[in-house]
Amino acid sequence: MGRSYIVEDAVEGYLTKQCEQKAGPVTGLLIGQSSTQRDFVVTATRTPQREESTAAAGNSLDKEWVTEHARQVSRMLPGGLSVLGVFLITETDGKDTLTTLRQLVFAVENLISSERLWNPADDDVTDYVTLHVNPKTRKTFCRTFDVKDPKSVAKPADWKYQSGLCSSWSTVSCCLSVDMLVPLPDNRTNTEDTDKCLKEGLRVWAHQLESGVCLIDGKRLAEDSELTVGQKRNVRQTYTAQLLITPDERRSADAVQQCGGSVSVRGAIHSRAYIHSNKPKARLAEKLLKRDAVSTVATRVQMLLEELLTTEGESKGSGDKQRREQFSLPNRIFCPLKASGPVCVCDYLFSDEGLSEVTDRLKEMLDIDAAEEDLDTRQETPAEVIERDAAAEPTLETVEALEPKRNNYIGVAMATAVTLLATAASMLYLNDV
Repeated sequence: MGRSYIVEDAVEGYLTKQCEQKAGPVTGLLIGQSSTQRDFVVTATRTPQREESTAAAGNSLDKEWVTEHARQVSRMLPGGLSVLGVFLITETDGKDTLTTLRQLVFAVENLISSERLWNPADDDVTDYVTLHVNPKTRKTFCRTFDVKDPKSVAKPADWKYQSGLCSSWSTVSCCLSVDMLVPLPDNRTNTEDTDKCLKEGLRVWAHQLESGVCLIDGKRLAEDSELTVGQKRNVRQTYTAQLLITPDERRSADAVQQCGGSVSVRGAIHSRAYIHSNKPKARLAEKLLKRDAVSTVATRVQMLLEELLTTEGESKGSGDKQRREQFSLPNRIFCPLKASGPVCVCDYLFSDEGLSEVTDRLKEMLDIDAAEEDLDTRQETPAEVIERDAAAEPTLETVEALEPKRNNYIGVAMATAVTLLATAASMLYLNDV
């Protein structure tokens, strides 16, 4: 027996709308949450038109653009939501369509997984769903592929619509302080080396977070205990969590490493995860919340990496003089999926952007018609970049972390900043990892 997919009925209306368009094949993503017993599809979004595409492309599918769209969308999904698969609306039936869908899901998974810094778990679902819809007959064909098996063949799956699918999903959120220092290579013009060092530093921090302790409403729950035990069924629950990072025992010895500079990421971020209402376990809530924390920090650093490298290139010629530059990482903005109860998607707002740019991206990437007043901007606030006298050269020890604003509610206001510390062939004392 194949997997079962419980689908928000708004998705049916969305796919019907896409069938009515006379623009050739339509591709898109299916977004939701997986579980060991069944999967939940909460929304769907078509692949946006590529700006440089031309009419000469005809009815051919741009697989590279479909996968790039999936990569960008995955960054906009909080904990508990992920790209579950792809859909294809076309009159073409048969083996060719199935082959195309198979190629798409494997390409999508390969690109998305390349950006993940957390380690996969043994109970992670590796089946991706493909949905083929014939726009004339409106017949749907649902199949799955195991993306971890290169020889995987299509398996039939059950596709059922349900109203109010997410209305009773639980929300777990926390405020997490971040403080990491990542050394950069001597060859500052080598983008690949810099990117590799940043990813490795983030990966070390992610490992520490995964090994940390998670408290839910002040208690450490047994892994197999039900998250909603003792609560009313079919009632949405909200939990406040704490993620406590324990020092890594392997970091006891000091080491000296030659480097060309460092990146310091300090501040606090808002992390949240949505949990399905089918008897969720405490370990699921912990896993999804930790993964969201890792993903949101990594996403912001990756978004800023190109700007950091460009800034370094423009500031060449300063000799051996130490310099420091501060940049504010983008704030996390949430937007509700109106047809999906408490579930939200997110985007990232740089300090020089307005909310209209967020609504534009939500429309382009997720096909969501959101107004500025629909956006939740309360969870994080911009970090204050402190201007310092250039004559007063700061040392590594005098870099001060920006303290986030806090209150006693789940919607905590926070600040995030990244500091670039660049020196010419400087020596840093680093903890051995």
